[in-house]
Amino acid sequence: MARAVPGRTSRGARDVGVGRGAGRSVTGTRPAPAASKSRVAYEWIREQITSGAFGPGHRLVLTTLAGRLGMSVVPVREAISRLTAEGLVTFEPNVGASVAMADPDRYIHAMEVITVLESAATALSAPHLTGQDLARARELNTAMRAALGDFDFRRFTALNQDFHHTLYSRCPNPRLLETVDAEWSRLGHLRDSIFGFVPHRPKESVCEHEDLLDLIEGSGTSDRIEQAVRRHRTRSLDAFRTHQTDGAHFPHRVGRAGQGA
Repeated sequence: MARAVPGRTSRGARDVGVGRGAGRSVTGTRPAPAASKSRVAYEWIREQITSGAFGPGHRLVLTTLAGRLGMSVVPVREAISRLTAEGLVTFEPNVGASVAMADPDRYIHAMEVITVLESAATALSAPHLTGQDLARARELNTAMRAALGDFDFRRFTALNQDFHHTLYSRCPNPRLLETVDAEWSRLGHLRDSIFGFVPHRPKESVCEHEDLLDLIEGSGTSDRIEQAVRRHRTRSLDAFRTHQTDGAHFPHRVGRAGQGA
């Protein structure tokens, strides 16, 4: 088994931790290489954060996480370091690691970047979309419309992301595609913020999706498609800014569906 390299991680990182579910391995008993274990730990912890199981401010304890995952603390420490680099986890000396607190400025800045990148990626992707891609996008938007009744903002957000990913996934520029996906990944558990805060945006968003699909299927120009996506994303961001200006507060913990996040 590979040994930890001295000095690679600060001593305080040993105090990282979960609140529940300790004591039961989620990885099974089959031995795995250290790199694979680190990836398993990263993916599992990240899922707990993005799903809301570990809310903002939730302390992460290395030994507890390692016990839950059925591995040593070394790959867990590596996973925590990676999540810290992505902005999903924060680390304080003598305190340890915890899930990053919700930050409205961080959300706004990230969405400004995503708006520019995703609109360009969608415009480049449009000529390469297949009939199956467009049918998939319409199915997703139909599911979003159906979800408006008994509203679950996390499910709605997941459908929304799948919808947009379908439309920009054929982008022929791999660097741009990687960058869009990386920015969404960095946004982490804040990605479902808008639909949890602004009640009127989900219905408007579904209607705008229909217009966007009509434009793409009608062989709209790249410029028009890029402008349509940017306008769509900007409206959501403006609605969020208005919500903040009106005195509403960005929640500091992920709550149940229907509360903020």
